[in-house]
Amino acid sequence: MTALTLSTAAAPGLRADAIVIGVAKGAKGPIVAPGAEAVDKAYDGRLAGILETLGASGAEGELTKLPAPAGFKAPLVLAVGLGQEPDKDAGFDPEALRKAAGAAARTLTGAKKAVFALPVTDAADIGAIGEGVVLGAYSFDAYKHNGDDAKAKNGKAPLAEAAMLGGKPRDAAHKAALLRATAVGEELNRARDLINMPPNDLDPEAFAALAQTAAKEHGIKVQVLDEKALAKGGYGGILGVGSGSASAPRLVKLSYTSSKAKKNLAFVGKGITYDSGGISLKPAGHNETMKCDMSGAAAVFAAVVAAARLGLEVNVTGWLALAENMPSGSATRPGDVLRMYSGKTVEVLNTDAEGRLVLADALWAASAEKPDAIVDVATLTGAMMLALGSRTFGIMANDDAFRSALHEAAEEVGEPAWPMPLPEHLRKGMDSSVADIANMGERMGGGLVAGLFLREFVGEGITWAHLDIAGPAFNEGGPFGYTPKGGTGTAVRTLVRLAELTASGDLG
Repeated sequence: MTALTLSTAAAPGLRADAIVIGVAKGAKGPIVAPGAEAVDKAYDGRLAGILETLGASGAEGELTKLPAPAGFKAPLVLAVGLGQEPDKDAGFDPEALRKAAGAAARTLTGAKKAVFALPVTDAADIGAIGEGVVLGAYSFDAYKHNGDDAKAKNGKAPLAEAAMLGGKPRDAAHKAALLRATAVGEELNRARDLINMPPNDLDPEAFAALAQTAAKEHGIKVQVLDEKALAKGGYGGILGVGSGSASAPRLVKLSYTSSKAKKNLAFVGKGITYDSGGISLKPAGHNETMKCDMSGAAAVFAAVVAAARLGLEVNVTGWLALAENMPSGSATRPGDVLRMYSGKTVEVLNTDAEGRLVLADALWAASAEKPDAIVDVATLTGAMMLALGSRTFGIMANDDAFRSALHEAAEEVGEPAWPMPLPEHLRKGMDSSVADIANMGERMGGGLVAGLFLREFVGEGITWAHLDIAGPAFNEGGPFGYTPKGGTGTAVRTLVRLAELTASGDLG
């Protein structure tokens, strides 16, 4: 992992492999962003013109390399685009800083140390830059020849250290921002590792074992229900989905408690370690990335551990509903009826609508503990991807104020999200002639139908929200900003921010 430090030294005198500066789009061309004054001075105030000559415009994510001036102890200056210059007296948006730092960190793979001379006005900027560095430096090469935990692309290690200028090493708020960036960034990267692991190595049992080991390191209580305990408890949804696989399902409960907590949160994650669609088999071209169907469980796991590392004064319980959805002679069939943990019966019309079945059992289990709020996270529907694209997740809830609070939290931490409705008229489409409810309804508005199904398994009077992260959970395109190709760890930061707001009493 990349180590983050604060420095008050001037950039020219710091020994490093590179100095990272910001460049923004001005009205008449690129401008050098605050924080790089000493670097600009060494170029006799002509740095903006030099960058423009080299083709730089200041566009978001743009990277321009140039030799450092004579006398610098770093050989390279890396200018990274911050996007549009902010209005007078306004600072750069933290997300712009986060993206710029991430793009620079990814480019500096193999470097031992880089100095980040980006605009800093407060602790929030320090946190955003630090988080961007940790997330941008991420790579997953564990399965490549000669790859190990310390090596990245082409055998090069990720950026080892990032020294941030503009921060105050003795300032409590700045130090806290750096510690938070490290904890959240490292746990989000842990979620990415889980998502990127191949399904032949990460089945439900292996996922549960990894969760047990990591959670215990941070004082988190862990309970794992295996297939026998699930059968004894009547978890028909999880068992039904996992019945076709040689790898038995698991339900993992992670409990982080604070002696100063006044509120209790429950996070529920869909953990389908591989989704073939079951008997309703997915067609070719739609199953190659289905190892990512456990992204919700990975996000929940990472968020609970991050809450523990940050010592948040709120109790957080994570529920990981883990199963592998495979076709076989023992698999659940279309037309089967499952008796869920809640006692309700569900007619299975499509075995590829399996995520809502495992979540239903976990939601009811979470409801039994009467938390103040439940948030479930799932790569649930292709319909949500059609509605919002590949970078934005949908938020549904049984409480408009809570949905708005989650949306604001997501926007604050830089995770694109959008509030979605739960139209009551769509519920009738899930009526079944043989069971209490069917697992499918109207085709149009499929993401909303899935949300309505989940609502049926939330305890009465409990505030609940559903995050459908099907779009942004797995990036099949090229990397951008601090987002890599593959597992992204989306929703981790939103959940952590929700826990922070709840702990501070700012959520009500």
